[in-house]
Amino acid sequence: MCGIAGILNLNESMAPPSREELVPMISVIRHRGPDEAGIYLDDHMGLGHVRLSIIGIEGGGQPIANEDGSLWIIYNGEAFNYVELKPELLQKGHRFTTDTDTEVLLHLYEEYGPACLEKINGQFALAIWDNRKKELFLARDRMGIRPLFYTCSGNRLLFASEIKALFTHPEVTRAIDAEALHQVFTFWTTLGGGTIFENIHELPPGHYMTVKDGRITRKAFWTLPYYAPEDRWQGSFPEACETLHDLLLDAVRIRLRADVPVGAYLSGGLDSSLITALIARNFNNRLKTFSIGFQEGSFDESRYQQEMIAHLKTDHRRTLASNQGIREHFADLVWHAEKPILRTAPVPLYLLSGLVRDNQLKVVLTGEGADEVFGGYNIFKEAKIRHFWGRQPDSKIRPQLLQKLYPYIFKNPRRTSAFLYAFYAVKPGDMEDPCFSHRIRWNNTSKNTQFFSTQIAEKLNGTPWRDKVLEGLPPDFADRNLLARAQHLEMEVFLSNYLLSSQGDRPAMANSLEIRLPFLDYRVIDFAARMPPHWKINGLNEKYLLKKSFSEEVPDIVRNRPKQPYRAPIQEVFFNPAPDDYVDAMLGEDSLRQAGLFDLQKVSRLLNKYRKGGHGSEVQNMAVVGILSAQLIHHQFVANYPWRAIDPIPQDRILKTGPNSLCINGALGRNAALQP
Repeated sequence: MCGIAGILNLNESMAPPSREELVPMISVIRHRGPDEAGIYLDDHMGLGHVRLSIIGIEGGGQPIANEDGSLWIIYNGEAFNYVELKPELLQKGHRFTTDTDTEVLLHLYEEYGPACLEKINGQFALAIWDNRKKELFLARDRMGIRPLFYTCSGNRLLFASEIKALFTHPEVTRAIDAEALHQVFTFWTTLGGGTIFENIHELPPGHYMTVKDGRITRKAFWTLPYYAPEDRWQGSFPEACETLHDLLLDAVRIRLRADVPVGAYLSGGLDSSLITALIARNFNNRLKTFSIGFQEGSFDESRYQQEMIAHLKTDHRRTLASNQGIREHFADLVWHAEKPILRTAPVPLYLLSGLVRDNQLKVVLTGEGADEVFGGYNIFKEAKIRHFWGRQPDSKIRPQLLQKLYPYIFKNPRRTSAFLYAFYAVKPGDMEDPCFSHRIRWNNTSKNTQFFSTQIAEKLNGTPWRDKVLEGLPPDFADRNLLARAQHLEMEVFLSNYLLSSQGDRPAMANSLEIRLPFLDYRVIDFAARMPPHWKINGLNEKYLLKKSFSEEVPDIVRNRPKQPYRAPIQEVFFNPAPDDYVDAMLGEDSLRQAGLFDLQKVSRLLNKYRKGGHGSEVQNMAVVGILSAQLIHHQFVANYPWRAIDPIPQDRILKTGPNSLCINGALGRNAALQP
């Protein structure tokens, strides 16, 4: 895994991109690639790269050129099937000078153009510069596991793996986008390739972009699959279980390809336990595994972690996410996330990735994506229950169904009636709403927009949040079954834009750690899309097909345990007294007034409730985290950028190539790459 950055002149009369512009861009994202650095410069294009060496350790520095130096690539990610792709390219006459997947992708593009993306099984963000055509090609993997941002400023296009790299350039302005803030406080994230900052864009998952003669063209090469009933799986359930078993095993196999040791996260839930079991039983019986424990017992899953450790006999390491630790590292996490967040859950993952790196590993496999792909979340079952009520409005078993999902709600009579009213207070016709499954969640979250300042509220265009979502839905969305619609929304809005970023790439790469996600192999996603809904959720039994397919790998106590969403404490974290603490500073009147994002009086009333020992609701807890993280975003990126000092990569550690670069030997003792 690596970090990339680049500058393209959109006007030929402009001065060429310079080393002085590129070095700060790659230096500020050096955590993504601490092993090596390289730049390419010509009259139009500047490419920068920092490398985390995992495959092709020797000779894999970037940028890399093709045989005649007409194409140059910088690349962040992995093409897990590069071994299978390379022989075909060799047969077509391509010559290789490294053992890296990077060079395979470069020649694949040379051979097939943008259609090469359909052949790649991986997680990636890449840039390829065609020096002859003067054309830039940018692309991002199907699910958006790896990030890629861009902006146009002063007749230049700048792009990078992280937004902070764009902000090093003096021509790029830094301001929070009011509409984007509204989206975060509704959907937990921004929509449609936007970011929290004005004029900073993210290339959407499954898209590529070409830039030529000053014109930018963006196209999708993949979309989330959906199959009508007549096109679904025609085999039996046991045959589906066997096929899924083989598919996921192969997804794990190719994700173990590395020239460095590979470990695994082991949370104690079904998904990470399953991935760990497949590795330990089939590929590595002395696997290193890693987990988080919590100071707060209600969040801790150590019991199930210990069951799996004993079952698989892994070499295990564990770190404790204390309330104080979460508080101390929250600001660091926001700096890496580059967006407001509504939960503290990403912080323990940041601590976990630090534990892995302290144990000298660069790569881990994780279980993320299974809930979205195989129907594991309660929000899918909620929609099923509400749909049942719509068809049978006189049924008396509705509360019992809901009690199976949320037993804690029914322990508090005052909360029970309000919760039931909010849950069932929909007209039967509402079930045809494309956003039916997520409407309660988004309505609840959007209540926190009440804390916006007048100046933010005045900037909003008043478009209902529902319309924002509908704009991006496929034409046949209304014809899909309830679970398929809910899964699409969860993957398109939440998974790609929030989970894979704030709880995926960012907390891991902050500690120079690459995570690999077998459940998001596009073959697994496509296979799951072919399954009938009742094979995913059988009654209210989530991930039914997945559990049945791997009954021998995971013990019953873990496989059949109650679903426990991954969360971390909030109130206990931020409202313990601490002198001179950044939390008090960021939520104080001076900071709130300077940022201009939130209403001082409303925020003050909310905070006083907590400071007096009161307990907030789930929505209020999200408000606290959202307000604090948005304040930190303003402080770190708008008012005080760079929040952390940028330590420039020394000149003798940068491999420089291109007509406008003096080629030198890097400090690692390797000659510069081919010059055009």
